Amino acid sequence: MPAADSVLAARLAEAAAPYVQSIVDPQVREATKPEFGHFQSSLPLRLAKELRRDPGELAAALLARLDVADLCLPPAVAGRGFLNFTLRPEYLAAALSETDDRLGVPRAETPQRIVIDYSQPNVAKEMHVGHLRSTVIGDALSRILEFTGHHVIRQNHIGDWGTQFGMLIEQLHAEPCDESTVLDEKTVDLAALSALYRRARVHFDTDPEFADRSRRRVVSLQSGDPATVATWRRLVATSVEAFTKAYQQLDVALTPADVMGESAYNDDLPRLLADLDRAGLLTTSDGAQCLFNPGFVGRDGAPLPLIVRKSDGGFGYAATDLAAIRHRVGTLEADRLIYVVDARQSHHFDQVFAVARRAGWLSERVSVEHVRFGSIQGENGQPLKSRGGDVVALRALLHMIDEKTRLIRLLDDYIDAAGLTVVIGSEHHSAELQPFSLVFATYSNGRSTGAVGVIGPTRMRYSRAINAVESLSRVVSSVVGAKA
Repeated sequence: MPAADSVLAARLAEAAAPYVQSIVDPQVREATKPEFGHFQSSLPLRLAKELRRDPGELAAALLARLDVADLCLPPAVAGRGFLNFTLRPEYLAAALSETDDRLGVPRAETPQRIVIDYSQPNVAKEMHVGHLRSTVIGDALSRILEFTGHHVIRQNHIGDWGTQFGMLIEQLHAEPCDESTVLDEKTVDLAALSALYRRARVHFDTDPEFADRSRRRVVSLQSGDPATVATWRRLVATSVEAFTKAYQQLDVALTPADVMGESAYNDDLPRLLADLDRAGLLTTSDGAQCLFNPGFVGRDGAPLPLIVRKSDGGFGYAATDLAAIRHRVGTLEADRLIYVVDARQSHHFDQVFAVARRAGWLSERVSVEHVRFGSIQGENGQPLKSRGGDVVALRALLHMIDEKTRLIRLLDDYIDAAGLTVVIGSEHHSAELQPFSLVFATYSNGRSTGAVGVIGPTRMRYSRAINAVESLSRVVSSVVGAKA
């Protein structure tokens, strides 16, 4: 069956033939709002401008010549000359009956190898609600692209390397506790590990001697000290296990096999630096090795650097991200790279992608995209940060959702057991309830039981909505008990 918009466009073009001298775009587009139907056309407005006639008059003339009775309910004219089209239910049913299990979604004519980088939590910190967007958006994109026939390679670029690990390991040694309790692989106590991180941060910021020991511990980690590396691996394993549990609860397809953290690129960083130097792209600025991309300037008009190696000898995020591009294009043979990261990193990725192009690691055949999104903000209007310790842990949020889901199912059981009917809407109630979005009333044998609950208004907080559902469940429970 031909696509409905194509059929509409052809018939509109035919209806418009007396008013135009050449083929015209009927401007059939998906409706912007449900109340406008399925499709809209602004053709009368366009013709009115060219013919210098009233758009409403032209809309009526077009509808008089237009035959879409087999396809749509009677078309309507909206505004100054928009045509609204609503597809007939029987047409939609027929269209669905002719589709396969793909519902008409075509396969990609040229399948690609697509690497999608998403979620990216940090080791030794609990995932919080701020991680939801990258995780959910990235997984949705992965599934859609797989469904259309592309080969998708998921990459979870976790934060598993850096100076914070020297701080964490030193804190473990400084505290009079059993290290295995925090890093027990069976209990996966990431909450305790997150608390350890916060204590280590305070210790680092207030005790210069501890800070020095932490920096030396980083050197031990980077040089491969067996005891330090063993503890670091346990930190990573504990965190990945907890991340995986959260992904399973969210039905997200990421697995431990998809983890490709910052540490995975350590061996390539010196080679990367040497390659950039040979290409003449490196500049030393204040002891750091940087790159300056044409066109990237600050508010003062001065060139903005992309720091590859810091003045203390450590490699920055830019170096790791460039090494990841080399791996994804050179080893994974990607045709397309997608980064699902919040919008605050836009400038960073613009710089990184520009350098990768200049260095020849991103050829013209490989496309790269930053799928950006807004940050989830706290009550202070600032993006959530786990360092502060006052964010809602994803683990706690998922537990709460499980509990509320159980509550709602229990409510359904109450209603079924009592033989009640639940009416949703405000038409049965007085005007003062009209601002509310949902009104539940329980009925038995066509008569109200008197059990009424209200959820609303539309923009109410989540916590108030949950409280309303809980209140309703208690009311219905009492009704069930009374009836019994």
